[in-house]
Amino acid sequence: MDNRQNSTNINWYPGHMAKTRKQIMQDLKLVDIVIELLDARIPISSQNPDIAEITKGKKKIVILNKCDLAEENQNKLWVEYFNKKGIQAVLTDSNSGKGIEESIRKIELVMEENIKAQAEKGRIGRKIRAMILGIPNVGKSSYINRISKRTTAGVGNKPGVTKQKQWIRINEKVELLDTPGVLWPKFENEEVALHLAFTGTIKEEILERTEIAYYLVKFLIENNRKQLCDRYKIENTYIENILKQDRPENENIYEVMLEIGKKRGCIISGGNIDEEKTAKIILDEFKNGKLGKITIEKASMIKD
Repeated sequence: MDNRQNSTNINWYPGHMAKTRKQIMQDLKLVDIVIELLDARIPISSQNPDIAEITKGKKKIVILNKCDLAEENQNKLWVEYFNKKGIQAVLTDSNSGKGIEESIRKIELVMEENIKAQAEKGRIGRKIRAMILGIPNVGKSSYINRISKRTTAGVGNKPGVTKQKQWIRINEKVELLDTPGVLWPKFENEEVALHLAFTGTIKEEILERTEIAYYLVKFLIENNRKQLCDRYKIENTYIENILKQDRPENENIYEVMLEIGKKRGCIISGGNIDEEKTAKIILDEFKNGKLGKITIEKASMIKD
């Protein structure tokens, strides 16, 4: 684990991502409001800066999905953060359905003045057209399945709309246009890349699994140590003693990671620890909430 900080220069922009971005820009002309899905554990890192740029001027609401995996106090602070920026935010857990109905109400609330203005011009009954956007693995499919549960069938193609476009009827007032998940061309900030890797957006082809797990263990030691100790039955005094060793920090963190592997029985020939298997266990258990509710990005740390 020798001196990896700042060593990763990540460029990942498959051709279909570029095509999707272009399609989104065209489709924005068809919609009234944008729904951006974010991961409640990493609300900033899961925001595609391209989306912020190309949706300028459009009404928007933010969905903080997977809120069940994030810290409750941080969830509230993130809602306040977006509200202060003039953006309505809703906490959702698409697996359980929490917040889904509220998100529909927010769409109608944000569009209320526009609907009144149209009614005054005699345009009554026109549905609100919403576009849903989000990076891969933020739970977009689960959200769409939940929000469209009453009528899963699409409403058919509109004039000028290609067959690939799927309009989903939400209720008598709202129709939703789905889009593929899209990342952006380059991660300028390695911290953002790591946050996306922790939550499974960036796969192991981009960053090595053991490297991702190493940095996650480092984060948990610094920010959620009790949850780490409780999950893997490690004493805090053990971690304290490891960290006090007179050697580079990365070696100490790596030793804690191997201790987790030992606790989980990831032993191979010669009594060595299978670090690949250990890394997979740590990452999977974090993604599935086995370590408890953990927010990677704290609202109080964001300055803008």
